[in-house]
Amino acid sequence: MTELTALTIAEARDKLQAKEITATELTASYLKAIDDFNGTFNAYVAVTPEKALAMAKASDLKLSQGTGGALEGIPLGIKDLFGTRDVHTQAASHILDGFRPKYESTVTRNLWDDGAVMLGKLNMDEFAMGSSNETSYYGPVINPWRAEGSNQNLVPGGSSGGSAAAVAAHLCAGATATDTGGSIR
Repeated sequence: MTELTALTIAEARDKLQAKEITATELTASYLKAIDDFNGTFNAYVAVTPEKALAMAKASDLKLSQGTGGALEGIPLGIKDLFGTRDVHTQAASHILDGFRPKYESTVTRNLWDDGAVMLGKLNMDEFAMGSSNETSYYGPVINPWRAEGSNQNLVPGGSSGGSAAAVAAHLCAGATATDTGGSIR
């Protein structure tokens, strides 16, 4: 975790608006954290560094012009359940290998319209059908939290376990998730 990845969304937004940091710097910090630690937690199934940096650069321009949205420059992880135009969207299933929709989900469209930056797609129980995030085609997500004195791997819950682990491990400022069976409660 770095000083930038430890910021809350509100803190990051305030620093971006005050021009104390740039969206590009913030995004680069998260991309480095993902590169360093995703192998441990398996939270992301696809990382989109080029897209993230392009979105961050666009956010920096809007922020410099005073036209940024409510989430301008905030790096987010997106649950693999939400369709993202021309980006891996497989609901953590082998059945959808290679699927890259030609449309954007309403949820992500609203986030992009408010200036959020997409870091990548997050692991989940396949088709959001599970409660432990162990049924993903990409393997289980590992909870970054441990019981005191234990090295035992714990599940982060599911189906939004990738979202939970990515936020807890400071691999994104925030994440989308769903609550079909209580996973984010």
